[in-house]
Amino acid sequence: MVSFIGRSIVQKTITLFFVSIVSFLIIHLAPGKPSQVDPLNPKFTPEMVERFQKEFHLDKPLHVQYFYFYRDLFTGKTVSWKDNQSVLKKIWERFLNSLPLFIVGTILTWTISFPIGIRSAIFRGRLYDRSATFLSYLLISIPGFFFAYILIIFVVTRLHVPVIGMETFGLGDASLPYVFMDRIWHLLLPAGLGATGGIAVLSRYVRSQMLEVQSQDYIRTAWAKGLPPEQVHYKHALRNALLPFVTMFGLILPGLIGGSVIIESIFAWPGMGRMAYEAILARDYPVILTVNFASAVLVLAGTFISDLLYIVVDPRIRL
Repeated sequence: MVSFIGRSIVQKTITLFFVSIVSFLIIHLAPGKPSQVDPLNPKFTPEMVERFQKEFHLDKPLHVQYFYFYRDLFTGKTVSWKDNQSVLKKIWERFLNSLPLFIVGTILTWTISFPIGIRSAIFRGRLYDRSATFLSYLLISIPGFFFAYILIIFVVTRLHVPVIGMETFGLGDASLPYVFMDRIWHLLLPAGLGATGGIAVLSRYVRSQMLEVQSQDYIRTAWAKGLPPEQVHYKHALRNALLPFVTMFGLILPGLIGGSVIIESIFAWPGMGRMAYEAILARDYPVILTVNFASAVLVLAGTFISDLLYIVVDPRIRL
């Protein structure tokens, strides 16, 4: 088991190194030069371009630029070209804003999908299964931005409450409980909207995996022994059906960055996805590269968590 974890850490560290190189090269192979941030700006004179290149080491070869960029990144000296603020500070602030959306959306997705999928598999072909299938495909088919606008119009016109942003404008000196409930209210709608698509997709996976496991010989043996239905479904079938979802659970971490760009834009939520989108439009290379690197770290961290969960779920790995 120790050797398995050790090999996993070494492999992911090497992978992260090559990903950092590839992402750095792709950014610099894109059309245009990093120094041409705003060529139409009359204040952006050739002298300023030259000073800009020297300040950010853009006059050096690519391999030297790579070294300087990650040296400055790990020492906290990398700044945004757009507002000259620390990149790590900007990302940390946006990360804290995206974290509640991610946590609430993930909890809603995984706690609702499994009961729906398991019950659909148990009552296969019946009214509940057909209704859940219809609703799942309906939620998958509706575009997220369209569904978001429908919910915003409904909530604003019927309940007469604001839903844009992280808090209601003009709270002033409101009491702490009121501010807390206001934050919760602004969080629930975008988080719930982000979870709808995940619930629709994941519940289908749970249903199909449960149906596949229930057709195995050991499940028929459990029925032949006269075990209670709850024990057959939840102890024998569900436990073995969970293995594919261990991998899926580890890969949800990158959703902290790119999983909610549309939702954050519609609800004016200052999160990571919106920041990355704005950085791409502004050609803010330090932010783009740092977000790419953070995405790679989250993906590899997620796969490492999956490896650890496999050790817990599958006893064969511990042998």
